[in-house]
Amino acid sequence: MAAVRLLLRSHLLIFFFLFLSFFPLSLSLSENEALLKLKKSLAHTGALDSWVPSSNPCQGPWNGLICFNGIVTGLRLGSMDLSGNIDVDALIDIRGLRTISLTNNSLSGPLPAFNRLGSLKGLYLTGNQFSGEIPSDYFSTLTSLKKVWLSKNKFTGQIPKSVTQLTHLMELHLDDNQFSGPIPSTMPPSLKSLGLSNNKLEGEIPETLAKFDAKAFEGNEGLCGKQLGKQCEQANKALSPPPSPPPPAEIEKSKINISKVMTMAGIAFLMIALLVFTSLASSRRREEEFNILGKENLDEVVEVQVSGSTRKGADSLKKANGSSRRGSQHGRASASDLVMINDEKGSFGLPDLMKAAAEVLGNGGLGSAYKAVMANGLAVVVKRMREINRLGRDSFDAQIRKIGRLRHENILTPLAYHYRKEEKLLVSEYVPKGSLLYVMHGNYFCYPFLFHLS
Repeated sequence: MAAVRLLLRSHLLIFFFLFLSFFPLSLSLSENEALLKLKKSLAHTGALDSWVPSSNPCQGPWNGLICFNGIVTGLRLGSMDLSGNIDVDALIDIRGLRTISLTNNSLSGPLPAFNRLGSLKGLYLTGNQFSGEIPSDYFSTLTSLKKVWLSKNKFTGQIPKSVTQLTHLMELHLDDNQFSGPIPSTMPPSLKSLGLSNNKLEGEIPETLAKFDAKAFEGNEGLCGKQLGKQCEQANKALSPPPSPPPPAEIEKSKINISKVMTMAGIAFLMIALLVFTSLASSRRREEEFNILGKENLDEVVEVQVSGSTRKGADSLKKANGSSRRGSQHGRASASDLVMINDEKGSFGLPDLMKAAAEVLGNGGLGSAYKAVMANGLAVVVKRMREINRLGRDSFDAQIRKIGRLRHENILTPLAYHYRKEEKLLVSEYVPKGSLLYVMHGNYFCYPFLFHLS
């Protein structure tokens, strides 16, 4: 007998705990139950006869619902002659609710506590009989709200200042009510559509609303501003409250933007400084390290200095008196002769090159290149080569003359050459922007491109 009592007691204990575990579920209503509770709080609900307990709201023929993926996301109950007091507690249990539209009904009383629905994005109550003042902080909890339509009701008092905190607000329509006092001086920058006409507003239209035309403000005798073509007196300006501070989110966003601008300015400054430094260093290198073929006495030494990482010093070419301007046509010139291959640009000799203004163009695999501008204005490129010293004079002469006979728009033929066993000089016409790099890529090192990357 004692064993039976013990077994019965344990079964009762298990049932009690199971009951407690399911009890919290009864505190949260299903969408079906929540909607039926809302319907019960309203009067004249003939248009909602399709709302019955035996069906699923998003699968059955429930009138006035917007569903997404089987979840109720909106109420579209406009023009249904509904009246009564809306049960906001029932709406709280509809977790996915984002829009409420009750336009053109007979609902009355103070504005219901829709601000308890923090995820609400659209509130449409136009054409009812709601009345009374809206608390100043009413919209402070509705941070996701994008569209507010309260037109054609009987609201009084000032426009709630918490409207200015709705950073996502795009549409605000409060026309055809009895709002009074000044318009809040700061409105969300996201605002695209505004209606404040036919109220009792007064004072100057804020500059933040300058983009809206007179239609948004007409019907307010106390309002003034350029939109209405009405000059504001100093007394009216005193009615406008001081600008309210921007929301914390906007302050933080402003700090981030300032930080980005300063970062980009710093990067731009560093790049400009680097370019200036590179340009100065290049100019100094050209001044200090380059003297094409020297400027010395023609009877002395012909000197060519090459800039480079190793700076190997100066090599000299001995120049003999009586050097020929045209050189040998058969490649049998003396060590100091300049042999002309092509005289289409005129004839010149080593003395002309020695007296020319020159600059370094660059260093390549075969040697260095220099630009020289002679007294007659002819600009040439002198290529100084050391890596092909195995060629004899006759072979070198034959190869250069073979190249000189070529004629093609993309081939630059040599004008002259100078042969020595240790090194060779090849002279050709200077072509601005004629490098292979420029032809393939153009002026790729440009400031807009760099700023775009930053």
